[in-house]
Amino acid sequence: MTARITLAILLLSATARSQEPLYKNPSAPVEARVQDLLSRMTLDEKVAQLQGYFSRDSLAFDSSGNYVGVKDSAILNRGTGTFGTWALFRGAPARYKAECINGIQRYMLTRSRLGIPVFFFGEALHGYMTKEATSFPQAIALGCTWDTVLAEEVFSAAALEASAGGIREVLSPVLDLARDPRWGRTEECYSEDPYLASRMGMAAVHGFEGRGPLIDNHHVAVTLKHFAGHGQPEGGRNIAPVNFSEREFREGPLYPFEMAVKHANARSLMASYNEWDGIPNHVNHKLLTEILRDEWGFNGYVMSDGGGMDVTYLEHHAAKDSAESGALSIAAGLDYDLGSRGCFRAMADQVRDGRVPEAYVDRAVADILRVKFECGLFENPYADPDLMERVMQSADHKSLALKAAEEAMVLLKNENKTLPFDERKIKTLAVIGPNAPEIHLGGYSAVPMHGISVLDGIREFARGKFDVVYAKGCVLTLNKECNWLVNENPILGDPKDDARLIDEAVATAKKADAVVLVIGENELICREAWSGAHLGDRDNLDLVGRQEQLAEAILKTGKPVAILLFNGRPISINALAAKAPAIVECWYLGQETGHAVAEMLFGKVIPSGKLSVTIPRSVGQLPCYYDHKPTRFRDYNLADSSPLFPFGFGLSYATFDYSHLVVMPKSIPVGGSAQVSVEVKNSGTTRGDEIVQLYVHELVSLPTRPVLELKDFVRISLDPGETRHITFTLGPDKLETIGMDMKRRVPPGIFEVKVGRNSTDLITDTLTVH
Repeated sequence: MTARITLAILLLSATARSQEPLYKNPSAPVEARVQDLLSRMTLDEKVAQLQGYFSRDSLAFDSSGNYVGVKDSAILNRGTGTFGTWALFRGAPARYKAECINGIQRYMLTRSRLGIPVFFFGEALHGYMTKEATSFPQAIALGCTWDTVLAEEVFSAAALEASAGGIREVLSPVLDLARDPRWGRTEECYSEDPYLASRMGMAAVHGFEGRGPLIDNHHVAVTLKHFAGHGQPEGGRNIAPVNFSEREFREGPLYPFEMAVKHANARSLMASYNEWDGIPNHVNHKLLTEILRDEWGFNGYVMSDGGGMDVTYLEHHAAKDSAESGALSIAAGLDYDLGSRGCFRAMADQVRDGRVPEAYVDRAVADILRVKFECGLFENPYADPDLMERVMQSADHKSLALKAAEEAMVLLKNENKTLPFDERKIKTLAVIGPNAPEIHLGGYSAVPMHGISVLDGIREFARGKFDVVYAKGCVLTLNKECNWLVNENPILGDPKDDARLIDEAVATAKKADAVVLVIGENELICREAWSGAHLGDRDNLDLVGRQEQLAEAILKTGKPVAILLFNGRPISINALAAKAPAIVECWYLGQETGHAVAEMLFGKVIPSGKLSVTIPRSVGQLPCYYDHKPTRFRDYNLADSSPLFPFGFGLSYATFDYSHLVVMPKSIPVGGSAQVSVEVKNSGTTRGDEIVQLYVHELVSLPTRPVLELKDFVRISLDPGETRHITFTLGPDKLETIGMDMKRRVPPGIFEVKVGRNSTDLITDTLTVH
């Protein structure tokens, strides 16, 4: 009897499973699940997946995070792409946010008609952007590590913190090229160089998404930003047109995106606000469909930037209203509205009256659902608040943030070995400057920002060893708050007050044995320019306010001075570069800023970062990126036309010598490969890291090619006296170019192969391709 009952139960269970919709079967192929679910959806349910919904119900959640709202029920029953409420995003503790996310996901799975979970997005430019999470160095600082292994670890940690909190997709990484430092979003980029940006970008994608075919619940889908050409806008002004030929566009701004799509399986891209070749990118069919999908094989989804479809008709004047902008966008290949004035709101009616083919909607919905299935949202959509609290600010993640900060600092000058300071010879150290007492993390940081400031880090290091005195020196900005979200423009300090502060700083410096001068920018001066009350682009690259006068006054004291620059874009420091004995470019180093800086100043950490961007002498040199075309060779009249600091540059406390560069074989067929070997020796007295850089230059080419192109790099550690034999493979992927027919191929010809410590200090051999 018992056996018959058991058999009956098993048969009923099997029957129930066989009757369950295919899309709910986790063993079924993803594409089959997508098509099955799509076939069951009404037009209104499809259009709902293309948009997010923000509840205005202040009572939507109870104190435990359960969703109890009733005002949104009718809307949510048909589903939504994403969901948010003011309760979720208005400074609530991370645990409560996670519990609210779980409340919504339970509601969507059990109460909506089809049980489709929603995406919860998060920002993660340099760590998951919530106040309890770990903050890593800003993107431009991570780019200066040239460390792809470290970058993958950093973003894997950020993914764990975000996913444990219920976030399953992040609006990161930024793969724009930092080719115009006037642009306030320069800090969000890894590099000016397509190859370096692509390798750091792929590492970020692997860190966020993992390396498996699907994304587990400890990882998150990425959204590559901003597609494409956003990093070199006309005049350096945010969202202005980008002026590239198609060949330049493919060789430069598109390349990092292409690599992240083809080789790292990025699941989503965000269209950029700008226009290319007269077509706003949100409605650019060639970009979003012909190149991205048809050529590269992308099968994820494309989202708008916030308000991006509004920009099409309000700013570009390329559509008459929101409905037309939405119709043009979905026809071009854009799938999801991150946030607009309702550009997809009329989509269902546009389909019904024949203005928009339903096939466009089906494609967009399928793209979005595919990523939801690949993220495992249907099986495991929930946050894990306990895990989240264990991993946020964990010892491992803090240690990783410190390591990243240590590797990101770039030693620009070290005259007469001013650094490292000898703590045994210092009785009093003066820390001076407006950027010393506060932590600066850059844009897309949680507010209020948290971390160890330069002043606090040095004081902690100095405890029991020497005294630390501080003077402000001058005021950078007078605004009551200083963070990237402050919706007002910077107010500079008063000259009379600054004169007094400079005098006080000089008096403080004279009492000390050495000085650390901490200057640069802050989050009000360099940031995303999203409105007239929130500007961030600049028409010059000089130090703001009276910082240069402060620096010159301190240098005149004759004390050993180390200048630390904290900033989001390259700064033209011509006078200081000539006069200061030691300069360190720090960018924004994350929450462990103070600890990393103190260790570097006193030799516990050896500087190893290399510039991922060129630092120009003035705005007049722009564009100033290193991989320019041969005809940009003439000097300016009455000026030094070389960069202030070249791409790839960075000093160390160690000394490295390069020799015995050999390319073998000397001649290869098109499609063949050569081995490039070089010997690098640590000829100094301290262990250090060196970033060995490989460049190529084709001597004669049509179409023309740059005078130099980065094609590989490796980061190595060497003990004093140690020599390392380094080998690179130079194959088709590094020799190819876009030919006259716009196709990628390796051209026959003679290539100079150059290896060295930066883009100007190189040794050379040749390779013939036949």
